[in-house]
Amino acid sequence: MRISVPHLPHALVGRAPVPPVPRELAIDRIATFLKPGNVAVLTGAGVSVDSGVKAYRGKDGRYMNPDYRPIFYQQLVEDSERGHSFRQRYWLRSYIGFPRVHLTQPNPTHYALAALQHASVITQLITQNVDGLHSRAISRVWDEAQIRQRLLELHGTIFKVQCMYGHVYDRGTFQTWFSEVNPHWHAYLDEVERVGEQPKTNPDGDVVLDASVSYADVVVPPCPGCIKEGRKTSIVKPDFVFFGESLRDEVKARSIRIVEEADRLFLLGTTLATYSAFRCVSQALVYQLRKPVLFLNVGPTRADDLPGVEKLEVPAGDVMRDVVRRVVGTRANYDPILREMLLSGVVKRPADSG
Repeated sequence: MRISVPHLPHALVGRAPVPPVPRELAIDRIATFLKPGNVAVLTGAGVSVDSGVKAYRGKDGRYMNPDYRPIFYQQLVEDSERGHSFRQRYWLRSYIGFPRVHLTQPNPTHYALAALQHASVITQLITQNVDGLHSRAISRVWDEAQIRQRLLELHGTIFKVQCMYGHVYDRGTFQTWFSEVNPHWHAYLDEVERVGEQPKTNPDGDVVLDASVSYADVVVPPCPGCIKEGRKTSIVKPDFVFFGESLRDEVKARSIRIVEEADRLFLLGTTLATYSAFRCVSQALVYQLRKPVLFLNVGPTRADDLPGVEKLEVPAGDVMRDVVRRVVGTRANYDPILREMLLSGVVKRPADSG
């Protein structure tokens, strides 16, 4: 079975750029779309770029790193020497990249969306991102139970690790285990953090290391839960969906239900290259539902030629704060939570964000 990295249709990649929408016009249109409420939102990697997280694709739809070669799910969990070598490569690169993702902070768009969640304009938010930035933004006002009810991390999270037998661990704990059994790489990571010369990091935390790096000495920590049960396995993975891995049925069903129960669908910062995300748009447009769909993105997407999808070529970070003010009106002045959120967020775009 051949599995490939999701790509946009060739007819879209490299298409002549569409002129950006004037800022004031975009703010007015988005606010008008959102104001009736009961909105479902779907976000992608483009929303986190202002936080310093590198997106997979540039404005022309091409991969930012043309040599990008991810490890597939089948490779990572293969119970063989070859699978072990894949895990050595993956976990070293992820171990080095995780501290940077862990320290990343929500940007103004995350807080603008959180403000609309707090104001009950956005009833459900689906994100393809595994960086946890949406939950960090809304956690100022919601507890974990509310976040689980109203926020769906479609592809999982980088902050948990699971073994093939279902034991789940906090990622910080796994980082400590990895450091203990790989003192040489722990020292390397300390030096990287001291000098501040972090390797290029992909949105899932996997860094790019020099081709000369050998992974042969990397030790992948075994699962303590399995050891207690009388077995030993180091087949562990981050708790997110890898390329080639199927979305869990309950997650797929929930994403469809969210779209069906909302009155409209708002998309930001995604090319919809993965079918798990594209499915949400397709569901909104089926004949029985015909939901209004508004798309905010810069560059080509898989939905560009779909009838019923309205697209605005404008960066979310340029408009979303003012969109919130337009939607909530004077409440932005007297609600302390809204006021704080509209003043929050870092802006630290990657140097090679395209």
